[in-house]
Amino acid sequence: MARIPRRPVSALSIAGSDSGGGAGIQADLKTFAAHGVHGLTAVTAVTAQNIRAVTAVHPVPVRVVHAQIEAVFDDFDIRAVKIGMLGTPRLVVAVASALVRHPGLPVVLDPVMVASSGATLLRPEAIGALRRLLLPRATLLTPNLPEAELLLGRRIAGRDASSRAAAELLAMGSHAVLLKGGHAGGAMVSDLYLDRDGNQLEIRHRRLRVDGHGTGCTLSAAVAANLARGAALPRAVADAVDYIHGALRAATRPGRGPVSVLAHGWRNAAR
Repeated sequence: MARIPRRPVSALSIAGSDSGGGAGIQADLKTFAAHGVHGLTAVTAVTAQNIRAVTAVHPVPVRVVHAQIEAVFDDFDIRAVKIGMLGTPRLVVAVASALVRHPGLPVVLDPVMVASSGATLLRPEAIGALRRLLLPRATLLTPNLPEAELLLGRRIAGRDASSRAAAELLAMGSHAVLLKGGHAGGAMVSDLYLDRDGNQLEIRHRRLRVDGHGTGCTLSAAVAANLARGAALPRAVADAVDYIHGALRAATRPGRGPVSVLAHGWRNAAR
């Protein structure tokens, strides 16, 4: 008699699609799989992009995004949600209203606003809705420095300014903040973690000479996967940062440009 396989825990990515396969829901699904978590998606936008540029963005109709979210919640054991690219105020409102029906679920919010190519991925008028509706629902907010500057409406320069910025971002309503330091200069990359339980972490790695694509998507997905597997939030964050560092070290260049795609399965390949 055939053995019935166990039902694995699932994590949901609410994000945009990357036709180049290095970021967005494609990166999230690879990350979930690398962590032994079943990946689900609610696609918010279809993008035409490769490793070098985003050339077109088409938001998915709100009713379709809502239907995707409800469909997966109706059937799967979802233990964590990662939110990435939303694009429009209406999509921010729709996702926030959907999450209200699932209280207590860990939510990792990656405030995707501008692509590295310069393409706008979150309309300016949607930033206020993001602050008002999603930050208070977020278990963890994961901005890079440019995203943090947009959320705060001011420049962030220097280590002391980053510490103050992390505290100000936390005051906006999320349970915890991970302010990523990859855009700062220096030989070391310093990520600042702060939460409402009084935990503070500075996670440091030596800067790698790799221009990686999809690092923010992958990091937030890794945190969500760790939370889905039952890890405490500080440990989930620290492990995700280590995972990103390894994925960057093993990154490849499948495209013709100079930007690398993370090796999401590097831990399994190393065994």
